Amino acid sequence: MKIIILGAGQVGSSIAKHLEKEDNDISVVDIDNKLLTELQLDMDIRTVHGHASHPSVLIRAGAADADMVVALTSSDEVNMVACQVCYSLFNTPTKIARIREAEYANHPEMFEHEHVPIDFHISPEQLVTKHIHGLIEYEGALQVMEFAQGRAQLVTIEVVKNGPLLDQQLREFHRILPEGADARVAALFRDGKAIEPIGDTVLRLGDLVFILAAKKHIRKIMEAWHKTSRPNYKIMIAGGGHVGFNLAKALEQEHSVKVIEYGKERSAHIAEELNKALVIRGDCTSENILREENIAGTDIFCALTNDDHSNLLSALLAKKLGAKKVIMLINKTNYSELIEKDTIDIVISPQHITIGGILAHVRGDFTARVHSLLDGAAEALEIKVAGDSATSHVIGHKIKNLVLPAGCTIGGIIRDGEVLMAHQHEVIKNADHLIIFVTNTKNVNDLKILFEVDASYL
Repeated sequence: MKIIILGAGQVGSSIAKHLEKEDNDISVVDIDNKLLTELQLDMDIRTVHGHASHPSVLIRAGAADADMVVALTSSDEVNMVACQVCYSLFNTPTKIARIREAEYANHPEMFEHEHVPIDFHISPEQLVTKHIHGLIEYEGALQVMEFAQGRAQLVTIEVVKNGPLLDQQLREFHRILPEGADARVAALFRDGKAIEPIGDTVLRLGDLVFILAAKKHIRKIMEAWHKTSRPNYKIMIAGGGHVGFNLAKALEQEHSVKVIEYGKERSAHIAEELNKALVIRGDCTSENILREENIAGTDIFCALTNDDHSNLLSALLAKKLGAKKVIMLINKTNYSELIEKDTIDIVISPQHITIGGILAHVRGDFTARVHSLLDGAAEALEIKVAGDSATSHVIGHKIKNLVLPAGCTIGGIIRDGEVLMAHQHEVIKNADHLIIFVTNTKNVNDLKILFEVDASYL
């Protein structure tokens, strides 16, 4: 597939790396020659220097016969204009754009061919807000991922001291499951490396366990793992931007929420829009303000400003002053490398959350949902099965008889709206959605080939 990526920033370069591994013809456009040079040193791709929305630049990038354009510049307006140009001048089949401003994202009716011709738009702020909300709702989760329009969820849990399965064999996991709940350990990572999740594997301190289950069972599973029930939290949010404001709005009915916002006009605006949350105008990196607002009695502190430096300082300070759990947004990878293990509870990269949403659309009919995991080293996919026993390599076969690429594991099946665990004797059927864990993203293309449907199937 011939794909043009507009923007060579962190998201654009990461998408290019993912898609280049999958045998696509990639061109990247940016106004920064330095970024383009760095990309060419790492990958076998074409780079074009220039403004992403200019027709002459798009022509040099190959827009005349491109299959897809993915607009990921830092400007919503440039992304929208570029998609319009590709539609009007080149009739590009698929147009994907990152739209960050809520004023645009909240009006999806804009993105239609008679208006702004964008086939799929991704809102990083909405994705990040939903991600953090999931972490708060499920105590102890390091990541919460949805599949099949929310029917199934995959949660990441760390094996902790005094946990129910520390130094226990993995087969003991079913012992702690609530009555009537079915779940599966889809993957297991130790020190950044994948370990086969078989029954006699012994769980060690710090292991990351990926648990798949129907959404209706996840809360009880989490409560059993941590031997707690979900309370009403005291939550402090640093930053009243789009993410901080929307998170406060989602949480304020069930939790005690405070928002610290430095801007005078912004703090006044969100105070009017929020119903129960308390808005404090001030500097979230101020020790005096944090103490005055009882940071020591705070259950969860979320550093969600638009500035990495402020997020890092306020998160470290909140932890030092007694906040029980600290969640922090970091955009620059070099900041995250400075954070010592166990200093901050959860560090979130908006880029990795956004990448998953983009990949699901870029890969077309192959995937319905993609979640990027472990800094892009692994993925959790929702794959749509189509065809029949004559045109498909998988339909009519038992899971145990499938020859999956190395590092690929089927965790669950969504069939007729029901969530089934992928037991070895289960037979794959047409229209099934399979939830597959991939511990080595280099094998995604082989997985795609396995699920391809013969051209004779209509």
